[in-house]
Amino acid sequence: QVQLVESGGGLVQAGGSLRLSCAASGRTFSTTDMGWFRQAPGKEREFVATITWRYGTSYAESVKGRFTISRDNAKNTVYLQMNSLKSEDTAVYYCARGPREARGQYVADYWGQGTQVTVSS
Repeated sequence: QVQLVESGGGLVQAGGSLRLSCAASGRTFSTTDMGWFRQAPGKEREFVATITWRYGTSYAESVKGRFTISRDNAKNTVYLQMNSLKSEDTAVYYCARGPREARGQYVADYWGQGTQVTVSS
């Protein structure tokens, strides 16, 4: 059973930074795509960023230039560095293993429990 445990969320002022971490169990992390998604109150979960097992990255337009996704295969961990945070970045952030788009929405093999990020203006 794969487990994903997120950490690093919290309260930060607009313009500040946070780094989220997602520790994954399992022996195939290094050959698995990983991603970050978020869900704001009253909204659907949305794509934030993904990183392939070959280190290719993609980002939502709303976070390009501000967020950076990375991975450390030796630690089975994926990170999301978030800079220049805005109030609209407030959401629960979820780590995902094996994210892919299917019929217009993202699905994943496994999801973490989520970590709250609150940006005060």
